[in-house]
Amino acid sequence: MGSHSRARRVAAALGFAGLLCAVLGVIMIVMVPSIIKQQVLKNVRIDPSSLSFNMWKEIPVPFYLSVYFFDVVNPKEILQGQKPRVQERGPYVYREFRHKSNITFNDNDTVSFLEYRSFQFQPDKSRGLESDSIVMPNILVLSAAMMMENGPMSLKLIMTLAFSTLGERAFMNRTVSEIMWGYEDPLIHIINKYFPNTFPFKGKFGLFAELNNSDSGLFTVFTGVKNFSRIHLVDKWNGISKVNFWHSDQCNMINGTSGQMWAPFMTPESSLEFYSPEACRSMKLIYKEQGVFEGIPTFRFVAPNTLFANGSIYPPNEGFCPCRESGIQNVSTCRFNAPLFLSHPHFYNADPVLAEAVSGLHPNPEEHSLFLDIHPTNWEDRAGDPATDVVWRERGNGG
Repeated sequence: MGSHSRARRVAAALGFAGLLCAVLGVIMIVMVPSIIKQQVLKNVRIDPSSLSFNMWKEIPVPFYLSVYFFDVVNPKEILQGQKPRVQERGPYVYREFRHKSNITFNDNDTVSFLEYRSFQFQPDKSRGLESDSIVMPNILVLSAAMMMENGPMSLKLIMTLAFSTLGERAFMNRTVSEIMWGYEDPLIHIINKYFPNTFPFKGKFGLFAELNNSDSGLFTVFTGVKNFSRIHLVDKWNGISKVNFWHSDQCNMINGTSGQMWAPFMTPESSLEFYSPEACRSMKLIYKEQGVFEGIPTFRFVAPNTLFANGSIYPPNEGFCPCRESGIQNVSTCRFNAPLFLSHPHFYNADPVLAEAVSGLHPNPEEHSLFLDIHPTNWEDRAGDPATDVVWRERGNGG
């Protein structure tokens, strides 16, 4: 009898323990995700007391900029009216370092900051050296010629004489380092003399000369401390809430974030919107698919076909006009009227006539589309950033 009684007590105890574990399990299933979510929301805010503040201040995840150039194969024949032929060179890879400075918290749940950038060449990741020579259009000459197009005849004669005297040509042969970080050109001094304040630089000219060791403007973004729904969204850039480069309010709007972090807990219904000072406009990427990058689950967001479409193809882009063929955007209005355009590499997603006009272009979505891979819930991000992790895959074509 005693053994049966003990067995019943043991069975009852085990049953109670099992019931207790089941109840605790249900509570854990219900409560733990909510607790984790609350901890994420608490620690991704831009606040000196949050776990992510130092990571936001100086992002520990390495950024790499891969630059490709189109080397012009037949410059003399082009001047005689033949079809341009180009050869893609690169990538020339640079490690990009970023850190925020002049951090000021404001009373309206925002923080203002300057983010400085510097670049360091990575020869082990590159296909070529900075000493490689590239033949490409002479941007200074073409810009000066465009500025003279509607100028008085006297100034046109002065510039023509300057081109001849200085030996300036429509194409130039420069090293990658010179094209990226600048080279001396006496034409700059002539332009600054006769057209003061036309160019933002007084010394060397280079595609990235003004970006290295510089900031991208004063950003003011929401911290998410008082209103989490607006975290990382841009309130103002350089003190303004919209730019004046374009011809419609919609195109001039400053939307989204500064392009590095977004709110956590992304879904396929989410979109990624950010303001790019280099492009002088806001851009929106849309969800495409799930994936995995080095073991990290990701959502891929891609640029829509309409990103650089002209106004006739996509009416909301009419404000970016005057437009040319669809797929290229004229940014001369925010680049000192220099003849500069934005497009995907190799004129991907553009009017086919553009790629067909140049031999050596082979647009395809695998290599030339614009996309961001985002870790959607981010709490176990191996990079250590408890905010939404951005896996940047940048591809730039110079020339």
